[in-house]
Amino acid sequence: MSKIRVLHVLYSFDVGGLEKGIATLINNASPEFEHMILCLSHSGESKQLISDDIPIFELHKPPGNSVSFCLKLAKSIYRIQPDIVHTRNWGGIDGAIAARLAGCSCVVHGEHGWDIDDPHGSSLKKKLVRRYLSLGIKEFTVVSQQIENWLENDVRVFRPVNCIYNGVDILSDYCLVEKGSLRKELNLSDSATLVGTVGRLDPIKDQAGLISAFVTIKKKIPQCHLIVVGDGSEKENLENITTDGVHLLGMRSDVMDILSSLDLFVLPSLNEGISNTILEAMAAGLPVVATDVGGTPEMIQSGYNGFLVQPHDYPALIDAQLTYLLNPQLMREHGVINRSVVKEKFTIQKMVSEYESVWKRVVNTFSRS
Repeated sequence: MSKIRVLHVLYSFDVGGLEKGIATLINNASPEFEHMILCLSHSGESKQLISDDIPIFELHKPPGNSVSFCLKLAKSIYRIQPDIVHTRNWGGIDGAIAARLAGCSCVVHGEHGWDIDDPHGSSLKKKLVRRYLSLGIKEFTVVSQQIENWLENDVRVFRPVNCIYNGVDILSDYCLVEKGSLRKELNLSDSATLVGTVGRLDPIKDQAGLISAFVTIKKKIPQCHLIVVGDGSEKENLENITTDGVHLLGMRSDVMDILSSLDLFVLPSLNEGISNTILEAMAAGLPVVATDVGGTPEMIQSGYNGFLVQPHDYPALIDAQLTYLLNPQLMREHGVINRSVVKEKFTIQKMVSEYESVWKRVVNTFSRS
C-alpha cells in the first residue's frame, strides 16, 4: 500500500510553536505517511528539528500578493503531487488556492493563533477571506477550543473544525535533570530562585512587561533571577531594558534542561493558541503563571495548577509570582498536578493520532479532481 503524502504549506520554517508542532508530527509519524514541507518564503532554524531526508521546498515569496506567485505555488504543488495539502495560518493560506489550481482537492487548513498585527483575529478582511476560501477546504484543524469557536461562530467557515491539542513527551524528552545545572552555568548560588520564560522575542509575548514587573519581585526576593530564552525582533529592545538579575540566554537547544532547572514558569502573552512552552513547562513539573488568553485556560485552571492574569495587568502578574515564590510547597503541588495534566491530555501520541485520522478521512472521502 502506497504512503499518504502530506505536504505542509506555511510561510517559513523559522523558530516558533507552529514549526515545532509540525516537526513533532513528522518525527513521530506512522509509517504509512510521508511528509514534505513547502515554505512560501524560506526555511529556517526549525529544519534542524527534523531529519535531513524530509524534503523542504522554498519559494522565496516577495512582499505582497500576486497572481504570478500563486501560479508559481500551484506549479510547485503540482510537481510534488501530494495526497494532502495542509496549509497553516494566514501566512500559508495562499496554499489553499494554489492546491486547487494544482488539482489537489484534499486540502486541510490549520489555525494556530494570530500575530501582533491582528492579535485577536478581529480583522474583517481576513475573516471574510477565510470564510470564502473554506469552500475549497475539506476540514480545518485548530489547537484550542477558543480558536475552534472563533472559526465556527465568528469567521463562520463552511467545513468541519477539529480541535487537536499540541502534544509533548513527558516520559523521555522531559526527564528532569539536576536543578543546579543552570545555576552553575550562570555562576549563581544553589539557593537562587529562578523564574523563567521561553519563546520568540516578539511584542505579542510581552517579555518587556515581564522584565519590568521583575524589578518589583527582585526587591522583595533578592535571590530571585529571571531567565529569558529565545530570539526575535524584540531582542535589542529587551537588551536595552534588562536590569539586575535578568539573564537573556538567546536561542538554546537545551530548553528541556533549562526548564528542569527553573522554579517557576511565566508567560505574559497578549494572545496564544495552545502554547508549547507552557506545555513543556508543565511536563517539566513547573507551576505556571500566564495570561488568561487564547487556549491557555484550557491548560491552566487558575488556583488549581497555576495562576491566570489579564494581559498588561502587571500588579496581578507580580502578585501571582510572589504567591508562588513565597510558598514553595504550593509550587511543588501545582508542578505535580501539571505533569499529570500533560499525561492525560497533551501527549505526542494523542496529537499524532488525531492529525492522522483527519488526513485519512479526507483522503478516503475525496480524490484528486
